Amino acid sequence: MERLRQALQLAKRHSDYLFAVLFIDLDRFKVINDSLGHMIGDQLLIAISHRISNCLRPTDTIARLGGDEFVILLADVKDRDSATRVADRLQEELLLPFTLEGHEIFSAASVGIAFSSVGYDRPDDLLRDADIAMYRAKAHGRARYAIFQPGMHSKAVALLQIETDLRRAIERHELRLHYQPIVSLRTRQVTGFEALIRWAHPQRGMISPGEFVPVAEETGLITPMGWWVLQESCRQMQRWQKQFVSAQSLIVNVNLSSKQFSPHLVEQISQILKETQLPPQSLKLEITESILMENAESAVTTLSQLKNLGTLLAIDDFGTGYSSLNYLHRFPIDTLKVDRSFISKVDVDGEQLAIARTIITLAWNLGMEVVAEGVETMKQLAQLRSLQCDYAQGFLFSLPLEVASVEHLMASHPHQPIILNPTTSHPQTSLIKNSQFINFFTSMHRPSAITSTISR
Repeated sequence: MERLRQALQLAKRHSDYLFAVLFIDLDRFKVINDSLGHMIGDQLLIAISHRISNCLRPTDTIARLGGDEFVILLADVKDRDSATRVADRLQEELLLPFTLEGHEIFSAASVGIAFSSVGYDRPDDLLRDADIAMYRAKAHGRARYAIFQPGMHSKAVALLQIETDLRRAIERHELRLHYQPIVSLRTRQVTGFEALIRWAHPQRGMISPGEFVPVAEETGLITPMGWWVLQESCRQMQRWQKQFVSAQSLIVNVNLSSKQFSPHLVEQISQILKETQLPPQSLKLEITESILMENAESAVTTLSQLKNLGTLLAIDDFGTGYSSLNYLHRFPIDTLKVDRSFISKVDVDGEQLAIARTIITLAWNLGMEVVAEGVETMKQLAQLRSLQCDYAQGFLFSLPLEVASVEHLMASHPHQPIILNPTTSHPQTSLIKNSQFINFFTSMHRPSAITSTISR
């Protein structure tokens, strides 16, 4: 900190004096500590510090701030490229394997760079901005560097405000659940709803999950939020099943986050089912393939225990992550949900259509059902019907609905399965007229109609 103060004073006295601060954070260092022990972790930190030192000039300063964080002061650099070349060299050096106590260990680091040319008065601000840039590097895939830009600070302040507000939102019951129908493409019947979280901010109104869920994941708030979603979804579906005959066969789909995959997962879900009195077969848990593949052997055991509870299981966003077919057939999965990125172009892109066809065929061969996510056009629907996809959800059928809108839908079908036409579920968001929708499904039962429908 003293040397940073000296560098700042030099920069104020000499307009051509430029220096840079590099904030280094090791990627996945905790995994090494947890798997090989803290003694190996300490040896790795020492070895890394030697490699970093070898990349620097005698006039530069390196310090370990704590844990796996290092900071470098590059004094009197000619230009920005001089600092980025050091960052490149650091990355190359740290990617080379280390051999410690007979273990070959691979490491990498994310680096944030702040330059004195931005204009600073305090050393703390330099470290703060280099730290912000480092997190930007981590967010873009780790093992890289990022240069601080003034806009990053305002974004960091906004994220901190979201985190603060989100903690209050949980306490003040500002979170809401909306429910998006899942429709059988054979019968047009609603078979269930996916529970989707929304945040009704008192000043900003409805905030998109894409804005606050990543913050919740980074801060750990996703865990209490996830359990609240599960409990509230189960409680709501149980209420509907008691109130409406048409709801008794419906299923509620709830996403599980990676943070919820703990040794107590099965016990906690079992407790929620008991408290809400929802039949286990009315709950379908959606899990991404990346979560399952992080520890596939453990996932097989956990999923089998969930199946023994009676719950249904789905792999969400299938096709976007890494799956091992060796494990996929061992997971007791009921449903594959085809990611919307494939469905959005299934009517115009032959490769996306081929991928969708492959996933559907794979699911059939493994005894699973298929749900297509993000269906928005009649042409997409026609293609999915021609591929004999089982179920679909998306704006073509309905936006995610508030509780009152779902109850209105159920009340319109008090003693029979819900046949979803856009005009009956949410008139303001109808995408096609009721008569067109019915005629489309009727025509799709005639094989000769498939080609002509797709061409439209």
